[in-house]
Amino acid sequence: MLILGSSSVKLNAQTLLTPQNLSRLNIAQDSLSTYSDSAITVKDDVERTAYNTMFIKKLISTLKTPHSFQFDFDSLAKNISFLKSPNQPFRIITWSLPFANGSYKFYGTIQMETKDGSLKLIPLNDDTENIIDDDHITNQKKWFGARYYEMIPVTYPGRSPYYILLGWKGNTDKTTKKVIEVLSFEKDQAIFGKNIFEIKKKTTNKNRVVFEYNKQNAMTLTFNKQANMIVFDHLAPYESNKEGNAEYYVSDSSFDGYSISYPKLYFKENVELRNDASSLDELYSPPRKATTLLPKGKH
Repeated sequence: MLILGSSSVKLNAQTLLTPQNLSRLNIAQDSLSTYSDSAITVKDDVERTAYNTMFIKKLISTLKTPHSFQFDFDSLAKNISFLKSPNQPFRIITWSLPFANGSYKFYGTIQMETKDGSLKLIPLNDDTENIIDDDHITNQKKWFGARYYEMIPVTYPGRSPYYILLGWKGNTDKTTKKVIEVLSFEKDQAIFGKNIFEIKKKTTNKNRVVFEYNKQNAMTLTFNKQANMIVFDHLAPYESNKEGNAEYYVSDSSFDGYSISYPKLYFKENVELRNDASSLDELYSPPRKATTLLPKGKH
């Protein structure tokens, strides 16, 4: 039986956040918010990098507060994504740093919950510029960076769980990317990518799915729990002679999807959103989830 995020396994911490540590975290959150906002709003790349460096140092220092894992950092939600798994004691923290030329660098870390409240991190190193094939399975040292906005835990009896991540991956001044990533763990290693994605008209599965499209286009990529399916805009060139050039790819008002099953995700073409999907914020918010998802011709 396949289970998608329906169970909740939590570590019973012996000591919860004390009032003193809670106050400390709230104060630190204000400083973190200032650094994060400045890293986004200043126009000079050197200044942006400096503010981002200050943010990283302050974040690590703040997370050292005992049982910081229990603190949600809600004030940072505008720029920083905190995704906590409902069935494993970890959360993944990701964000992006924009540059004047339209490119981005991604930053992140995985925080593990510990019994004594001490800090355990798996830092993520964005190695996108050195990844020649975006279908390679990688680890935290060679991370295919993205800002994740949705996590879908997948468990199966007798098998190790894995986590499907939906993420935004700004690319250049002309195109944007989104990604369907898979996270799993082997001892103290974070493994990114898994050979579970069925691809149309191909017999070989893929390890991750990457979408690239015109920067002015808003693309829906979200999980519909009712249908147990990841649904996304079908992308196509708006000029017929531009096939293969991502700069000309936009949503064509149709939708495809991945039905989540075991041992792989099955590609479904031409699924229909009964409620129109909308991108609330292309940078960091997932589009509004449709309430009904049906195969075309089945309603």
